[in-house]
Amino acid sequence: MRAAAASYLFAEFVVASSLRPLSMILPLAVAGSLFAGIAVASVASAAETMAVNEKIIVAHRGASAYLPEHTLESKALAYNMGVAYLEQDLAMTRDNKLVVIHDHYLDRVTDVADKFPDRARADGRYYVIDFDLDEIKSLNFTEGFNLVEGKRVQVYPKRFPMFASTFKIHTFEEEIEFIQGLNKTMGKDIGLYVETKAPWFHKQEGKDISRATLEVLKKYGYTSRESNVLFQTFDYPDLKYVKDTLMPELGVDLKTVILITGNDSHETYELKDGKWEPYDFNYLLNPDNFAEISKYADGMGPAYNMLFDLEKTTKDHIVVNDLVKNAHAHGMVVHPYTVRADALPEYATDVNELYQAILIDADADGVFTDFPDLGVAFLQKYQAEHSK
Repeated sequence: MRAAAASYLFAEFVVASSLRPLSMILPLAVAGSLFAGIAVASVASAAETMAVNEKIIVAHRGASAYLPEHTLESKALAYNMGVAYLEQDLAMTRDNKLVVIHDHYLDRVTDVADKFPDRARADGRYYVIDFDLDEIKSLNFTEGFNLVEGKRVQVYPKRFPMFASTFKIHTFEEEIEFIQGLNKTMGKDIGLYVETKAPWFHKQEGKDISRATLEVLKKYGYTSRESNVLFQTFDYPDLKYVKDTLMPELGVDLKTVILITGNDSHETYELKDGKWEPYDFNYLLNPDNFAEISKYADGMGPAYNMLFDLEKTTKDHIVVNDLVKNAHAHGMVVHPYTVRADALPEYATDVNELYQAILIDADADGVFTDFPDLGVAFLQKYQAEHSK
């Protein structure tokens, strides 16, 4: 069993549990000497089932394997698949609106280059921050693509076809109202999993995306650790600013998650001696730093391959490391990203093997996935098979 501190913090992350508290099951173990062996086995089985029951599936950009990412249609589909949380990635417009989009630029998922051909920066990107909300809402939102020799090539060719049907970018406020409306009509309490995209970039542009995000969350009633929302970011320096300055100033106290990637991604920059330098994510992977990190983060969101010893892992034999164990020892949950059934690592033969390795073998507390239906189905099947 994991440390008491981790169990307590994890309880705050769970939307609901259909099982009885473990304290109601434990007395069975001492019900009588004749049945002691059976009772102990039953308790162990029930405890294992409860632990699995508490694990969560996060809809990564909605049901993004089936509909274009971050569209309200994708969120509605994921909502109906039985997930615990829907993810929102946020970027700021020129007129200070928060829109739900994965990148802080527009050209990977819209027709911005067609409608505003002269608005790209020197690097060829069309940044959200250079457009007003009305301009962004005029764009057509589509399945993600790359430019190859000047032509749009869909990243995942078997997913929803590019520019088929009509989808639009929406604001953070609109998505919150959409989810809260579904919670009311469906009688559920599905949570928000909010990521501020590149806070360091927004700071360079004179905008405080984290403050704006917290202000919107507060407006809609997300103010305490009991609120069904998780605030995540790759920007650890900004997370410290959020926890030390913004949350106390705004009178909110939300659960937080630090995202982790490799240094080759250049995902985050930090200001050092007046210069913006790439952030060293190795700090967040060193267990010697977990006590400090846990002061700012209730959870960690690493890439899922960081849960495995890749030097020892082979096809059909995935070897886990101690990342989750060490995080739990410091009271942090772990929600890795991103499982895609159509983009499996070479060491996994199918998506269920990958879910098994992440959620069961490595004991992660949840996982982000483009295929939320498959994640929910895996956990349901596992619970059914291990509750007998």
